[in-house]
Amino acid sequence: MASPRLETYCCPNRDAATQLVMTFQPKAFCGVCIGSASVSLLLTILQLLPKKGQSPRKMPKASSSSTILLLISACDILGGLGMIFRSSVWLGFPGFIANISVVNGTDIWPSAFCVGSAMWIQLLYSAGFWWLFCYAVDSYLVVRRSAGLSTIVLYHMMTWGLAVLLCVEGVALLYYPSLSSCENGLEHAIPHYITTYTPLLLVLVVNPILFRRTVSAVASLLKGRQGIYTENERRLGTEIQIRFFKIMLVFIICWSSNIVNEILLFYLEMQPDINEISLKNIRSAALITWIIMGVLNPMQGFLFTLAFYSWTGWRVDLKWQKREIPWESMSSSTVGENAYPSPVNYQSNVHDSKKILTTDSQQTDEAISMLSEGNTSGDDRLTRSSPIYQGW
Repeated sequence: MASPRLETYCCPNRDAATQLVMTFQPKAFCGVCIGSASVSLLLTILQLLPKKGQSPRKMPKASSSSTILLLISACDILGGLGMIFRSSVWLGFPGFIANISVVNGTDIWPSAFCVGSAMWIQLLYSAGFWWLFCYAVDSYLVVRRSAGLSTIVLYHMMTWGLAVLLCVEGVALLYYPSLSSCENGLEHAIPHYITTYTPLLLVLVVNPILFRRTVSAVASLLKGRQGIYTENERRLGTEIQIRFFKIMLVFIICWSSNIVNEILLFYLEMQPDINEISLKNIRSAALITWIIMGVLNPMQGFLFTLAFYSWTGWRVDLKWQKREIPWESMSSSTVGENAYPSPVNYQSNVHDSKKILTTDSQQTDEAISMLSEGNTSGDDRLTRSSPIYQGW
């Protein structure tokens, strides 16, 4: 799982709350993390691989939204690999990990491994949070026709820059003045937890607002296309709304336990003695949510692919051929010339206003199709049946 407690545990003089959760059944906990991360990793890769039976189409140019979805999956995969590696070392070399607790020890490798693996996991999942925020921003800007594939460069700069900056800053404050002599005190660790949970809380608070505004903008686009709002267009808007809802539902399921766990542990840290009988229920709740985190955090990768693309099936096609892959648009409307060719014989008296209208309609179609990228064939049929695409 991904928790700032991983970095806190690397300090020999760690706080009592961190010691409580990190030393609770460590073998069983590491086994849970390995199992959950492995299952999620395999199923995520299975979801992204091309499948047999998919009709070959000309591969369209990837949009910024499809690229962001792929990058979110990549962050989850790399973060899951970090969890598997870290937990495997903890299980396979318990003596190596035990040296972390030695104050002023001469062997720096246990502490280096502790810090390096924790930062790897934290950085990748933080980057995933930033990419998910960028996806909400990009969806809104695409509908407003203020974004395109070129904006992916700005997203890269913001995502990786902020993820690295916050991670390094938080760890530097936590390990001041040095790893072997971290300063004690809750106020010293708070900046580290703030930098860790800032992108998570940003997604929880801002993404639903952006998704709601995007759905409203989609409805306006569909109405403005032909001046009417038919049942097919209403269903298309509902499908996009459901997709956004599934994304937020997965995020809340996978990370709400982290927030609850941190609140409980901070409460325990503020107590004079966390081993008091009156705090038994609080300690039990903290340990339960700790185990839940080990199960749900790694599963985010697979659950997100279900929210993005639905279930793509088991039949993998490993033959190399130039074809559309699952994370690209499943809607033929992205490349209008494939399914619905534009007329090639234009009359000489076509007015410029009609050309402008056609261009505007095409931009509207592409904006809507970007939001439905990765949907199943059922969504593709829905898109094709919409009057938006019958105008081609």
